Amino acid sequence: MNRDATPRRYLMCAPTHFRVTYSINPWMDPSKPVDLPLAQTQWEDLRDRYRSLGHTVELLTPRPDLPDMVFAANGATVIGGRVLGALFAYRERFEEAGAHRDWFRENGFAEVHEPEHVNEGEGDFAVTASYLLAGRGFRSSPLSHMEAQEFFGAPVIGLDLVDPRYYHLDTALCVLDAAADEIMYYPDAFSAGSRAVLRRLFPDALLAEEADAAAFGLNSVSDGRHVLLPQGATGLLDPLRDRGYEPIPMDLGELLKGGGSVKCCTQELRG
Repeated sequence: MNRDATPRRYLMCAPTHFRVTYSINPWMDPSKPVDLPLAQTQWEDLRDRYRSLGHTVELLTPRPDLPDMVFAANGATVIGGRVLGALFAYRERFEEAGAHRDWFRENGFAEVHEPEHVNEGEGDFAVTASYLLAGRGFRSSPLSHMEAQEFFGAPVIGLDLVDPRYYHLDTALCVLDAAADEIMYYPDAFSAGSRAVLRRLFPDALLAEEADAAAFGLNSVSDGRHVLLPQGATGLLDPLRDRGYEPIPMDLGELLKGGGSVKCCTQELRG
């Protein structure tokens, strides 16, 4: 199968002040120091790879008091140029939402919605042509799902996350081809009912094994052809190639100490 890459526009934030001094997910251990120069190099490799593939990367200015700003996917969800801002569950990240909203307003986005209910942007919202998939269970409020549906006018499919290691939807599910409603996901991260919904809506989805999910293999970014994914998720390489995708392994090991990888670092600016 021949697949075409679609030029994308991404928002990223350099890990200038990245560190792990608190724990708000199972991957964060303040006793394990971050090699900041290595984290910076790994992040720059991801940024440069996007640009080499023909994508545009916009940059958000990091703030010294917000060490998790590198995980830019969590700051908003953008569809058709309309921006649903984030409202973070933990006080440690609360101020990131305002930094994102300011960036959007300063860069020509006319519709920027400040939410009433907790959502952590593309951490828990995944966009396909037919649906807005919405995670819940550890961070985002179920009430945010209806708020997103009203704002975007898109059908929201709520999915219950049950394994704390996969605390955001983007750690358990990746959209491979939005136009074709093609995804990959790790079934055991979801409740039985949510697995049934996913099987019904996406019967041909690529199902990840436990080892690849634990390597953060679902925290990946696809442009419809190239799939940038954590290098430890080796079991996904051949299944992706068999479907016509070109997997590109990336080393973001230092950023994984904060509970994030390729997708967490990448917010897509749709439309």
